[in-house]
This record gives sequence, C-alpha cells and structure tokens, in this order.
Amino acid sequence: MKTAVSVPDDVFEEAERLIRKTRRSRSEVYTRALTEYLARHAPDRVTDAMNRVISEVGEEVDELVVAASRRALDRVEW
Repeated sequence: MKTAVSVPDDVFEEAERLIRKTRRSRSEVYTRALTEYLARHAPDRVTDAMNRVISEVGEEVDELVVAASRRALDRVEW
C-alpha cells in the first residue's frame, strides 16, 4: 500500500543516510522501522501469538524437560 507521511527534515536525512549505507530501499527501511515500533508498543501481540501456539500444540508437560530445567536452575545463582 502506498501512503504519504510527513517527517522532520533531520529524521528524513538520517534515514536517507542509512538507506544509502545499507543499500536498502526506502520502503524497506520505513517498513522495518514501523514494524519495530509496533512490536514495542503492542506487546500483547506476542502474548496472543504464544497463546495461539499453546492452544494448537497443547500444554502437555514433558517430564524430561521439567527435570532438565530444574537441573539448570539449580546451577544458577539467584
């Protein structure tokens, strides 16, 4: 989707330097920046995704994993 936005000159110039340095397209740089911003400001998305996976996979407890986790935690100084 195409859209037009206004950004301060100094931000635009810094983005342009990054674009030239990394040899990426302007669209890619702005998309990555917006994606990162959204991830930081919508942490529930990660929780929701994890909950969907758990509901699909199930919550069956693997005793081997539990035992290995306990051994690892016993070696960590709290």
